[in-house]
Amino acid sequence: MKRALITGYRGQDGSYLSRLLLEKGYQVYGADRAGDAGSWRLRDLGIEGRVKETALDLLEPTNIAYALDKVKPDEIYNFAAQSFVGISFEQPVLTAEINAVGVARLLDAVRKAAPKTRLFQASTAELFGSLGSAQKNETTDFHPRSPYAVSKLYAHWITVNYRQVFGLHASCGILFNHESPLRGEEFVTRKIAMAVARIKKGLQENVTVGNLDALRDWGYAREFVQGMWLMLQQPKADDYILATGETHSVREFVGTAFAAGGIKLAWKGRGLSEKGVDAKSGKVRVEISKDFYRPADVKELVGDASKARKVLGWAPKTKFSALAALMVDAEIRRLEGKKVKL
Repeated sequence: MKRALITGYRGQDGSYLSRLLLEKGYQVYGADRAGDAGSWRLRDLGIEGRVKETALDLLEPTNIAYALDKVKPDEIYNFAAQSFVGISFEQPVLTAEINAVGVARLLDAVRKAAPKTRLFQASTAELFGSLGSAQKNETTDFHPRSPYAVSKLYAHWITVNYRQVFGLHASCGILFNHESPLRGEEFVTRKIAMAVARIKKGLQENVTVGNLDALRDWGYAREFVQGMWLMLQQPKADDYILATGETHSVREFVGTAFAAGGIKLAWKGRGLSEKGVDAKSGKVRVEISKDFYRPADVKELVGDASKARKVLGWAPKTKFSALAALMVDAEIRRLEGKKVKL
């Protein structure tokens, strides 16, 4: 029986991956910082209590070494991070300590105590920054535009460095936006899906968002974790982009989500004065606020996952409109006290 150690296992990706590995017969250990709470995702997935817990803090090298000695993992999946781009502008040093230096601590502990262990590092499409509309592949230059992206760039390159210099089986997954009903409420897609459900049920009047023109490549997180697992099954470690190859604006996501909830939107006005209006009732359902704009945003991100298709046999299946509908349906079910489809 293989052993897997998943840092940040209570998050969206960690939870989906935990279920996947349990289904494959793994013994799964979940690592979070001491005091972290909230196992609702594991509960929704029906795996609460099946993941063995161990405390691990990427700020403390001794703690990492203890976890490796305790678990003796065959595979490590690192999702531990300060994962909010906006907050990274307010907490750049903490973001760097966790996302960048923390990964160096983890890699060095693996090098010393478990050099045969295979490691997955979660990289991000935010590494690319604003480089036009062309699809990004594994050879595209990086131009990070936030403290979060800069910290993740260090983590990406230090992982590559430890692979090349010390021979670790360490792979990076450059992950484009991937969503699900398990997304945190702080993320715009989940925020929108929740608002649509609440508006449909008469519990909320409208929702306020930021930049409607941002273009993103949105996939389904449940499918992405399959690609992560496949990376560590390869005889040779490497870096892979996981993406759908399609780009859609935040405005499109909003409109598609509301349509899934039975509300057709009409857009009126421009800039910060633009509003999404219920085409039937005339009620304002979407408003714009500068408070939700990032200090420096990336205009467009779209990925080329052809390498993952060719080498891993991985490909996304869930289309954009189906993903939005899936998320809205989940929120409606939650409000109705029904089981969520995950």
